[in-house]
Amino acid sequence: MNLTRARCLILACGNTLRSDDGVGPWLAAWAQDRFRDEPGVHVVSRHQWTPELAQDVSSAESVLFIDCSAESAPGSVCVTEVEAASGAQAPATHHLGAQELLAMAHKLYSSLPRAALLLTVGAGSLELGERFSPPVLEAIPFACARVEEAVARLASGPASGIAARE
Repeated sequence: MNLTRARCLILACGNTLRSDDGVGPWLAAWAQDRFRDEPGVHVVSRHQWTPELAQDVSSAESVLFIDCSAESAPGSVCVTEVEAASGAQAPATHHLGAQELLAMAHKLYSSLPRAALLLTVGAGSLELGERFSPPVLEAIPFACARVEEAVARLASGPASGIAARE
């Protein structure tokens, strides 16, 4: 996908057939509807983040990455600033994290967004299934509010002061 310079690119990933791993695509679909009248906000959802997304990242003024987290407490919602991965290590070509995708955008296109955030929702279950666990279901309204808050900050200026719920 080749984008004109988006004020805010929302880039979500997850597997909708692995229970809570589908929260990223769910939030992306919600954001697509929520921001449909805002031409500066572009939403992309993929099963995983792959190298071809580096071009979209390099073209955006800011990026909000959305994913689930197996390391976080189930249902926790966390928003953190993300910087490009450092070091000479080549990223994997099959699946990238937010830091590696930023690094690839910089290396291939000599461009980085002015700000990048990662919103994660702690997974309670990654088993086969299409339903969210109770903690993730309970966290969805809070996650939606954090997406709105993050997009407002990213679209208007530098990222800072975004609350997390642990």
